[in-house]
Amino acid sequence: MIEAIKQAVLDGDRAKVIEQTAAALDAGTQPKEILDQALTPAMDIVGEEYERGDRYVPEMLISAEAMKGAMKTLRPLLAEAGVEPRGRVVIGTVEGDLHDIGKDLVVMMLEGAGFEVSDLGVEVSSESFVEAVRETHPNILAMSALLTTTMTYMPTVVDAVKNAGLRDGVRVIVGGAPVTQAFADQIGADGYAPDAASAVKLAVSLL
Repeated sequence: MIEAIKQAVLDGDRAKVIEQTAAALDAGTQPKEILDQALTPAMDIVGEEYERGDRYVPEMLISAEAMKGAMKTLRPLLAEAGVEPRGRVVIGTVEGDLHDIGKDLVVMMLEGAGFEVSDLGVEVSSESFVEAVRETHPNILAMSALLTTTMTYMPTVVDAVKNAGLRDGVRVIVGGAPVTQAFADQIGADGYAPDAASAVKLAVSLL
């Protein structure tokens, strides 16, 4: 069943992922086992295939949506069993920017890798980022921007987190089409990722 779930995620077959997850749980498989042995390895493969050019963004989204079908069932069970997430992430597209496809893909990939993610959505103000960091105590704060005009808001968020006295407790990562490693360094971020697969690797490395 574990292999069937993993394959269904790779195939992007959401209905089969949900069906096989339910069957595995009924057969006594632990929720953490499904996450660790089926969902996370499947999304790792999806990320690797994307990096090699064997899979494109729409195909990644389909697999991520399939994985999300299982996570909807597993999330409350994992919490009930007291299973701690791999890490906690607060993420959002910065103020002035309405783009969400890239961010949504990062969210799904992070969840597949065992992270607990607080998705603040799009057009997120520095105040909202600060409030979320204060409330959820994440390991990582992730920001996305798709426009050169909106990525300039990222340092505003970094400064706001710093001024709130929260900067030492959280790692800041940034991404989006116009963002570069040089820009991340310039604004004092802890890391930059060019795509969703890299964002997961970066998040894991920063824990």
